[in-house]
Formats: sequence, C-alpha cells, structure tokens
Amino acid sequence: MPDTAAETRTVVVERDIPHPPQKVWRAVIQAPLIEEWLMKNDFEPVVGHKFNLRSPPQPQWDGVIDCKVLDIEPPSRLAYSWTTMGLATVVVLTLTPTGAGTHVRVEQSGFGEGHERNIKGAEWGWKSFTEKLETVVAGLA
Repeated sequence: MPDTAAETRTVVVERDIPHPPQKVWRAVIQAPLIEEWLMKNDFEPVVGHKFNLRSPPQPQWDGVIDCKVLDIEPPSRLAYSWTTMGLATVVVLTLTPTGAGTHVRVEQSGFGEGHERNIKGAEWGWKSFTEKLETVVAGLA
C-alpha cells in the first residue's frame, strides 16, 4: 500500500567558522548582530517568544517572516518556526566545537511538494547568511 503521508524536504547548509562557539552564539542570539547577518528583527532568546524577521519587500512578498522560538540550548542549539507566504517550516541552528573553531549547521525542514522554488531560495539564502555570519563573528571582540 503506498504511503499517503505528505513527504517533506529539508535544506541543510553547513559551514566551519574559525571562532569559538561562544562567540558564534552571541551573533546567533543578539538581535543587533542577527540584523547584521540575517535580517532586521525583534528576536529575544526566550522559548515561546514570537518575533519577525524583516527584509525589503519583493514582488509577491511583503518581506516579513513570522517566527517563534521553539528551543534554545546555549551555546549549541537554537530552533524556531519560520512562516512566510503561508509556508510554515522550522529552522534549527546547531553549533559544534571543532579543533579550529565552530561547525555551524543550519537545517530548515518542512518543505512540501511544489515548494522547489522555496527550497532553492532557502539553499541560496542560508549559504549567503552563513557567509555573513562568519564576517560578523570575525568582527566581534
């Protein structure tokens, strides 16, 4: 009998950053720093906190992403919902210490059938965001 459950897909982007996890963590949970590498926001590192990520509006998109902190385990894991244009996904950022710094893993899950454009956008976006994250972390004291 075929499986009738809707299949979901996940985007995973990974990057090694040559700085300790505690330093990367600061850039992941402090709103002014999040704005530098991700988007304008009203983030607070509190489970249950609802926040928005905002970027300039695009054709057919108002530039607002509705989010809610789902889990936080300092200094290694942050999970939040990510809802935009009727598509609800979950983002999990995981920081793992390495001999040379921190392995950053971003996983965005919950993409369904017909969301290929969203998947490609997430892959491109998270690669760009993690590059900016590395730059922001490098500038921290």
